[in-house]
This record gives sequence, structure tokens and C-alpha cells, in this order.
Amino acid sequence: MKDPYEIPWERLPPGFARGLEADPAHPPEPLPSATIVLLRDSRRGPEALLMKRRREAGFVPGAYVFPGGTVDEQDLTAAAEGLCAGIPAGGPDPAYWIAAVREAFEETGLLLATTARGEPVPPAAADPATDSLRVALLEDAIDFAGVLEALGARVDLSVAAYLSHWITPVIEPRRYETRFFIARVPERAPALADPREMVDAAWLTPRAALRRFREGALPMVFPTVRTLEDLEGFDSAGAAVSWARDRPAPTRSPRLVKTATGVTIRLQPEDEERT
Repeated sequence: MKDPYEIPWERLPPGFARGLEADPAHPPEPLPSATIVLLRDSRRGPEALLMKRRREAGFVPGAYVFPGGTVDEQDLTAAAEGLCAGIPAGGPDPAYWIAAVREAFEETGLLLATTARGEPVPPAAADPATDSLRVALLEDAIDFAGVLEALGARVDLSVAAYLSHWITPVIEPRRYETRFFIARVPERAPALADPREMVDAAWLTPRAALRRFREGALPMVFPTVRTLEDLEGFDSAGAAVSWARDRPAPTRSPRLVKTATGVTIRLQPEDEERT
């Protein structure tokens, strides 16, 4: 079977192959980032939310990805102000958790938060007040801590778990060290695709998404595919979250490898053992 990750020589920049022969002396420092797999139950099994990035996007244009982005100052503020409940001990810095939740809210309108009464914050797709705060956040008219205060809410991670840690290959000019999380959301949870970055939002079971990827109908990058493979066998969103919570989260540092016809990507054997 053809390697779905291989890029033929003719589609690579001139001189790219020579860069694979040795790691660069001064690789770019990876940016702290976070992404989150939102899972909802359905009759077909748990479905993951995949967002299609705009063709003009600076990172993986046109690919279907999980919601996510870089950690910024407002994530540090929200974490420091205690606006987050239930962060598991021994995992990533709280700012990564906050970044994952904030990015999911910005890109999908789904907010993992509860009000003072213990009720979930309604999704932006179904509640104009929530959506107006999402838009204000995207336009930098308010920060994430301000959104939570306006809603009288706190981030609720009782439905979430830390999944994995991915580090971009050293040869890449744009590098990230990304913490992947997973969270259960209600059945039939409606998602928005914010047009600033996304053009589509699709709820798919991991099996269906992987089948479309292998057929060439759903472009995805390696970490997205590998994460969906991890989640393919579960019969409920809750079971997938519990599995992630009960196992060490691996650190994965894929490498680019030359083939006879191009370049592909591979995980190192130790990637499944490190945490």
C-alpha cells in the first residue's frame, strides 16, 4: 500500500533532501501549543470534531485538524486567577489546559465550563450571548478570563484528560511542542467553524475519518491521524477519556525520512515509552 505520508521529490523545495542528512545546528525553538480532541457519543460510536483549515492558513493549510493553537499570555492569566477546576496533578502546566479550552471555544463555540449553579455553558451555536463573547474574544475586545467572568463560569476539566505530547521535527522551519488533550462533550453538541481560520466542522468517528484519509478524501497531518488511530477502538467518549486518564501520556518526536521516491514521516521506537 502506498505510504499516505510520503511527499514525492518533485513537490519538495530544492535542497530539502540534503537537510535530512543531519539535524540543523540551530533548529527553531518550538512554540508551546495545545490542541484538544472533542468527542461526543452517537449511534455510530464516539465522534471526534475535525476542523478544516483555510487554504490561506500559515500552518497546515487545507488540512482537517483538532481545535488548537499556541499558548499565550491570557492563558497564563486565566490559570493564575483560579478560573479552572479539576486540573489533574502531575500533567502539563495549567496554561496548556487553558489554551486548549480557549482555542476550542474560539474555533468551535464549545466551552468546557460550568456556571456557579453547576450547569454547562451553552454552546455559541445555540446561544447568542455566548457567541457574542466568543466574537469579542477573537477580536481582542476581551480576554479569556473576562469571558469566564462574564459568564460566571469556570473551566471544568472533569470531562477531560491529557493525551500526548508532540514535538515538530527539528528540520521544520515552523516548530511546535504541542500538548494534546481529550474531552467529552454532550451528544449532538453543535459546533461552529470560525471563518477566520476554518471553513468546515465535521463530526466523524475515528474509523470513518481514517477511512476517508486513506482514500485521499480527508487531508490530515500525521499527529491527527496517529491520535485517531489511538481512539479507533472505543465504544463511548467516556471510555476514551478514562483510558487517556489512566495511562502515561507519550511524548512523540517524529522524524522525516528519505524514501526512494520522496520523503515520509516516522515515529521513533522510544516515542511510545517516554512520558
